Formats: sequence, structure tokens, C-alpha cells
Amino acid sequence: MKFLQKNAFILLALGIIALFIFTRLYNILGLPIFTDEAIYVRWAQIAANDAAWRFISLTDGKQPMYVWIAMVLMKLINDPLLAGRVVSVLAGFSSMVGLFFLTNEVFKNRKIALLVSFIYVLYPFALVYDRMALYDSLVAMFIIWSLYFEILLVRFVRLDLAMILGMVIGFGMLTKTNANFALVLMPFLLLLFDFKTKDWKKRLGKLTLLALVAVVIANVMYSILRLSPFFHIISDKNFVFAYTPQELLAAPFAHLIDNLRPLTDWLARYMTLPFIVLAVSSFLVGKKYFKEKLLLLVWFAAPFFAAALIGRLLYPRFILFMTMPLLVLGGYGFYYALQFAKKTWLKALIVVVFLAMFIVNDYYIITDFTKANTLPRSDRGQFVADWPSGVGVKETVAFLKEKSKTEKVYVATEGTFGLMPYALEMYFYNNPNVTIKAFWPVTDLPPDYLVAASKKMPTYVVFYQPCVQCASSGIAPVRWNLTPVLQIKKLQDKTYYTLYQLKTQ
Repeated sequence: MKFLQKNAFILLALGIIALFIFTRLYNILGLPIFTDEAIYVRWAQIAANDAAWRFISLTDGKQPMYVWIAMVLMKLINDPLLAGRVVSVLAGFSSMVGLFFLTNEVFKNRKIALLVSFIYVLYPFALVYDRMALYDSLVAMFIIWSLYFEILLVRFVRLDLAMILGMVIGFGMLTKTNANFALVLMPFLLLLFDFKTKDWKKRLGKLTLLALVAVVIANVMYSILRLSPFFHIISDKNFVFAYTPQELLAAPFAHLIDNLRPLTDWLARYMTLPFIVLAVSSFLVGKKYFKEKLLLLVWFAAPFFAAALIGRLLYPRFILFMTMPLLVLGGYGFYYALQFAKKTWLKALIVVVFLAMFIVNDYYIITDFTKANTLPRSDRGQFVADWPSGVGVKETVAFLKEKSKTEKVYVATEGTFGLMPYALEMYFYNNPNVTIKAFWPVTDLPPDYLVAASKKMPTYVVFYQPCVQCASSGIAPVRWNLTPVLQIKKLQDKTYYTLYQLKTQ
């Protein structure tokens, strides 16, 4: 008993780590590959095998940090999708640790810090994206550590902290454009600056210089991307998702309300209303740390409303990094709620009220995403219900692997960029018995080269996108005269993934 009491903190920390590993790795390949995952993983695979294409993501205006990490893991992990998803698992682990250090630095309380790390493990938003081969968990990680080192910088005003901060922000900028908020929000650190000391002017001047050092380091790191002739595509891609300055000047608030509706809905669905209440209540309990709480709120609110103001095309994953400060505030409110409750049954009730929805959502995220009905429709649609979902890919890969053991096969895929052909190329790029050919657009009759291939070897065609010539997605035009080999109906009405065989005509 004495051992348990003496080492309770360490044992709890180890338990949280074990829970993290279980929740992130259990059934990690259960969710079908998603279109963007196929793109990023295929890029990493190409970069890993050809040094000339290390900046391949820039061809689509995406920064390469995720791709660089994934291509290293591909040397250690055979399954390319698993390697890509492990990048996010590692990022999530670093986020959990970062939240511990951030919370402990803000509130000077290891118990609250450990509680916040535990909450992160259960947080459905983090759980979804820590198990997917996407950029967003990596961005959240860099935002957490950027905020931590910015707080250290304003409190200790040291050159080494400025240099580390610059590198952390730089890595974030090399991951995704929205990591630039770590630079944009830096002036709000003055909320924590002590203006009451005698030499505050000298100290403020030094802090300003060190902040500039961090900014310079971050931008020098980002300038590496200028070595690629595709660097300019980043800004073009950014304006696919955000309105241009000219458009905003013409109508600055035209889209604010329309964007706030889905943003707040996604926030409420992933974070849940009870936990948002906890985050708000953090300002009502505990007399200390008001400025620290305000800083955390700004780091959420500023990018959140910026997304509402300038967002042209929004998805729930874009706000994941913004919610990290809310986890710290919610953890603070949760801790004081437990402190207020003196009886064990009341503590248990508080846990149930504020975390039960987390746990229920987590169960379905891990076991069967199709049943996670309380999560945002857009995520459920993209990942399991609608055409961007890779439902059917795993079965197709297994089928083609078996067929290609004894003979050459030819596979044509609808679409030249995205889920197809990348999801198949990932698994057959070094298989000489499998030829993959992407085609677009879809015509009334099959292309001549497909017909020619069907006379030489078994020839298959994948359809999965919305069909112009028919009433359903994933259905071939009637005049192609294809024989279905595999057809899977998705949750979205009249949406299918179909593998056909083209017979010799």
C-alpha cells in the first residue's frame, strides 16, 4: 500500500500511456483508407524510393513534413497505410506529453497536467485523427509545443528557448500553413509579461529580440521549400480553402455566420457540450491564473474565428489544433469540479456526466466507425459513407494479390488522382504482375487500350466516384458490358465501390 501511495503518480502516468497505446493501435486498420490518406501515403512511398521527389507534396501545394516522417517509417513498417497512420500515432503521443508539460507550466499543478493528458487520450477528436494518415495530428502537436515554448520564453527570456521555439514553429510551418498561427499569436504572450519589475523595459526589449530570433529561424527553415520549383503552388492551394484578400476586402463578413454554423457544430460534436461547459467554468473557479486562462482562450478563439471569417472550404479536421488549449481549460475546470465534490459517489457522477460521451464515441471510433452517429456528418461521410471513403479497397487488394500470384493482371481505375489509383499503387508499385492504369474522364465505351489488354490478360476496372451517366456512384456505364467481381454498398444512398472484370470482346 505504501508503495502504491509513494508511486501513485508514476503508476497513473504509465496507465495513461498504456491506454493511449491501446486506443491508438487497436484495430488501427479497421477504418477504410480515405482519399487524402491514399495521396499522402503514396507521396511518401515515392519520396522514399526516389530522392528527386522528396518535395513531391508541393506539386499539390502541400508542405512535406508529414511525407518526410512517413517515408522514414516505411523503411520499418511493411504496410504503407499502417506506416502512414503510425506517424499520427507518434504525433498524438507527443501531443499528450506536450499537454502535460504545457498544463504544468501554466497552472503549476502536476495533478491537473496528468488529468489533461488523460482527457487527451479519451478525446474523440484526437482519437480519430491520431489513427489516420493525415497532417492534422502533426499540426496539433507542433501547436502545443509552440505554445509551451512561447510561455517559457516570456517567463525566462532566454536565447536557447527562442532557438528551440523557432525550430518547433519551423517544423510546424513545414507541415501545414495553419501552423503559422503560432507566429501570428505570439504578441498575445504579453498577457503573461511582468510589467511590474524595475527593469521591465530592458526585459521587454530582450524578449522582443528573442521573439524575432524565433521568427527568423522558423522562416529560414520554411525557406527550404523555395528550393523546389513547385513552391508557388502552396499559395494557390491555400486559396482553394480560404478567400483571397481582395475577396475579403470586398465583403469582409459575408461568410462569417455561414461558416460559424458548421464550425460550432463540429466543435460541439467532437468536444461535447458537457466538456465545453467545463472549459468555460475554468474562468469561474480558482482565483489565480486568469491571464494564463485568457491566453489559452485566445489561442482557441483567434484561429477559430479566423477560419469562420476567411474559410472558403472547411472540414472538421481543420479545427483540431485549435481545440488543444480548450483541453487545458477543461482539465482545469474538471479538476476543481472533482475537488468540490467531497463524496465518492458525487465524484463518480461528475466523471460520468463530463466524460461518458467521450467514452461512448471512442468505443465506436475504435470498433465500428459506421455507428459513430454523434460525430460530424462530414467526417462520417468522407471516411465510411460516401465516395471518398476507401470501402472496398482492402478487399480489392486481397483479390488482386491472390490473382497476381500465378498470372499477370491489368487494373484500370476511375480517376487519375486521389483514392484511385494511389490506394492500389501503394500495394502493387513493385509487383511486376500487376499493371495499374488510371483513366479520366469516363466515356460511354471503354478505351481501346483496355479492350486490347483484356485480350492478353485478366483485366479489371474500379469504379467508385459519382457517375454522370447513371443514377448511382461507383457504377460503370451500361455500354461497357462489365461483369461485377466485387461490389460494396456504402452508407450513403446509391453509393457503391465496384470492381468489374472486362471480358474479351
